[in-house]
Amino acid sequence: MDYKEETIAAIATPIGIGGIGIIRISGHNAEDIARKIFRSKSQIKSFDSFRLYLGHIIDPESNLPIDEVLLSIMRAPFSYTREDVVEVNSHSGYTILSHILQIILRTGARLARPGEFTLRAFLNGRIDLTQAEAIIDLVNAKGDMSVRLATNQLVGG
Repeated sequence: MDYKEETIAAIATPIGIGGIGIIRISGHNAEDIARKIFRSKSQIKSFDSFRLYLGHIIDPESNLPIDEVLLSIMRAPFSYTREDVVEVNSHSGYTILSHILQIILRTGARLARPGEFTLRAFLNGRIDLTQAEAIIDLVNAKGDMSVRLATNQLVGG
């Protein structure tokens, strides 16, 4: 299947106890998935890109609220992947993040492979190969010098 036909999702923050955890969805069905699982005072179609909206994740099977969240939409082509991207900012912790991710997967996304958001950014012309390599180096950096070198490579310095 062509990657442009698949919508992907993954937990974007480290798993563990913390204040906020982020789940990212990217692909042509990202906004539709959000529409099925997010309830707020406003309709998602009226949401501005790059703004946070308060609401609740709802399990469509039980119609029960799962968590109060902040949701943002970054519409193509202005997102990291140049696809429609939705980010769900929920309370952190393995159980709640996994539960929300499973709802997203049941609603039409598939689990992203490691590095797949960056791969899509590369395939869609958002970043070049040198920048993709710099992102890998930045994620794996073990010290300040490694961070500086990777950042310089990423921004073209």
